Amino acid sequence: MNRSRRIAAVAALVLALPLPMAGAAMASPSPSATTAAAAAVAPAAFHAELPRPTGRYAAGEEVLHLTDQGRTDPWVPSAGPRQLAVSMFYPARPSTGGPAPYMSLGEAQGFVATRVPAGTSLQPQDLVNIDTHAYTGAKAAGGKFPLVVLSPGFENPRATLTGLATDLASHGYVVALVGHTYEDSGETLADGSTPGCALCDTGASDSLPDSRAKDVSFVLDQLTGHHPAWRLAHLIDRDRIGMAGHSIGGASTLNAMADDRRILAGVNMDGGFGRVFPADDLAGRSFLLLGKESDHTAGGGDTSWGKAWAGWKGYKPWLAVAGANHASFTDVPVLAAEIGIPSPPGTTTSPERGMQLTREYVGAFFDRTLKGTSQPLLDGPSAANPEVLFQHP
Repeated sequence: MNRSRRIAAVAALVLALPLPMAGAAMASPSPSATTAAAAAVAPAAFHAELPRPTGRYAAGEEVLHLTDQGRTDPWVPSAGPRQLAVSMFYPARPSTGGPAPYMSLGEAQGFVATRVPAGTSLQPQDLVNIDTHAYTGAKAAGGKFPLVVLSPGFENPRATLTGLATDLASHGYVVALVGHTYEDSGETLADGSTPGCALCDTGASDSLPDSRAKDVSFVLDQLTGHHPAWRLAHLIDRDRIGMAGHSIGGASTLNAMADDRRILAGVNMDGGFGRVFPADDLAGRSFLLLGKESDHTAGGGDTSWGKAWAGWKGYKPWLAVAGANHASFTDVPVLAAEIGIPSPPGTTTSPERGMQLTREYVGAFFDRTLKGTSQPLLDGPSAANPEVLFQHP
C-alpha cells in the first residue's frame, strides 16, 4: 500500500478528533487544514494496533447496556430514560475468548460520518478492526478486584480510552468505561441504535460534569447493588472504587467524588475544572492530577488546577508531563503514529511514551490508593522518567 495514502487516511482521522479541556470553547479545524484533509484520498483499509497490556492477566471485555428509569435523558428528553453503553474490562485467563472490536460498527459509522472529513475512503470497518488486545467471552480470573470507572473527553467515544482500560484490567482491576450518550460521535445502545452528539455543535460543556457524575453514580449502583446488572459483578470489590477521566471526563471525576463517597480515589488527565470544590467534599480521599506541562504546572496557564489542589486534604500528587499534548493520555496519537503521522508542533513526548507514562502513573496511583501497595514511582522525580515533573505549589 502506498505510504503517503496511508498517512493521509490517519491524518483525516486525527483532524477529526479535537480534544478540548472542560470549559474550553470548541475549536474547528482551519479552512486550509480541513480542505487538505478532505481532498486526501484514503486507502480502502488500514490496520492499527494498541500497545499490549503490561500486566499478568489477559483483558476480558463485555459491553453492558444500562437504562436509568429514574432519570430522563438531560440532553434529549424526548428519548426518555437515560441510556448508557459501558465497556466492562476485567482480569481474564490467557488464551480464552476472541478478539474484541475497538468499537461497534454503528459507532464507527457515526465516527466516520461526523469526525472524518468528506472525500476520504476510510471505512468504518477499519476502525472496528483495530487490535485492542482485549477478548470477548474470555474466562474471568479468580478473585475480587478494585473497580475503576473511566470517562472520556467531550466529543470522544469511550473507545479512545481503551488502551488504559486494557492495561488496568491486566494488572488486576475491573474497569467500567462509560459512553456518555449524546456527548460524542455515537454510542450504540441496547436497541442497536447509535445516536450521535446532541451537544457538539453548541459547545455547551459547563453542565457536563454534573451530568456525568449522575451517570457514574448510576453505573456504580448497577454494578454494586444487591441485584447487579452485570453477570461478572462478583469480581468487584465494592469497598475499593476509583475513577479517572480525560479532559472533561477528568473534571467530571471531581464532581463524581463530591457527590458519591464510594469513590475513594480520582484522576484528572489534562482536564480544566469548571468549578472548585471545598476541601471537605473530598473528605481526605486521594486525587491525582496528570497533565501536559504547557498548561498544568503550578502557576501555569490553567489556574483551576492550583485553586482546586490548594483546597484539598489527603493524598494529592500533581504531575506535569513535559512535551505532551492534550491527546497524549488517550489512544489517538498511538494509532496515528503507527501510520507515520507526525505529532503536533511542540510535542516531544512520543505517542507510545505518552501512553506508557499514562499507564504507569495512573496504575501506580490506583495500586497505592486502592490496593495499598507501596509505589516508589509516586514518591518523587525519577531518572527513568525525566518527562514527569512533580509539582509542589
